[in-house]
Amino acid sequence: MVLDFYFDFASGYSYFAARRIEWLAAANGATVRWHPVLLSALTQATGVLPSPVVPLKWTYVTRDMQRTAQEEAIPFNPSPAFPQMLIAPGRAMLWIRAQHGEELAKSFARTCFQAYYADGVDIADKAVLLGIAEGLGIDGAAFLTGMEEPATKAQFKQGSEDALAKGVFGVPFVLADGEPFWGYDRFPQLERWLAAARRAA
Repeated sequence: MVLDFYFDFASGYSYFAARRIEWLAAANGATVRWHPVLLSALTQATGVLPSPVVPLKWTYVTRDMQRTAQEEAIPFNPSPAFPQMLIAPGRAMLWIRAQHGEELAKSFARTCFQAYYADGVDIADKAVLLGIAEGLGIDGAAFLTGMEEPATKAQFKQGSEDALAKGVFGVPFVLADGEPFWGYDRFPQLERWLAAARRAA
């Protein structure tokens, strides 16, 4: 079974999901494909305002993220720049995948999430991304050039359009062999669904 995991580095709930998705898959004999998307592109297509621009909603969301992190013992110390649009990390991950493969791309994504949401580092800063990439053994000059290539930018944009075409309208979003699960709060349902599918197989 394959889990298609759609996320935006700008989403705190995507951070929570990214910490758990691989464990959830491995426990149920599944693998994960990671898909960085731009949440603003999804919300624009669906006519939904992003939470940070709705003060009443954002007040609740910030409290809920803190509560979720505390209940699940997840380190949560976001960058002072949070919330913000994060485009460069998604582009960078796609370039790493194309040049170095899926596993290194996942490692980059996980390190970015850790830096932004646990260590309080601004991953919109390309110097920070460069440090993360070089820490993974990636050539820095090639990395900086590659993430700015028109083909990389186009691929990132296309990724959001492809996600919408598959019914993905928010993040985190998981398609488990086509079965949709939206939101980190649906991970318990996803876990039960995967366990049932494994037993049926």
